[in-house]
Amino acid sequence: MSAVKRIPVAEPVWRELSEMRSAGQTYTELLQEMMESRKKERLVSDMRRIEEEGKFVSLSEIKD
Repeated sequence: MSAVKRIPVAEPVWRELSEMRSAGQTYTELLQEMMESRKKERLVSDMRRIEEEGKFVSLSEIKD
């Protein structure tokens, strides 16, 4: 098991995190869930940006 670390947070942040937890959910589980969600949001955002800004060619135009 990895070492336990403490992250100081302001009281209002702690209260809001506490309200976000499901019954029986640990703060570690909540934070892991939030991090995974954020990573997915970034991926979608990056994909949209690339689609809007990128220049694409059809595969049939690519020569070996």
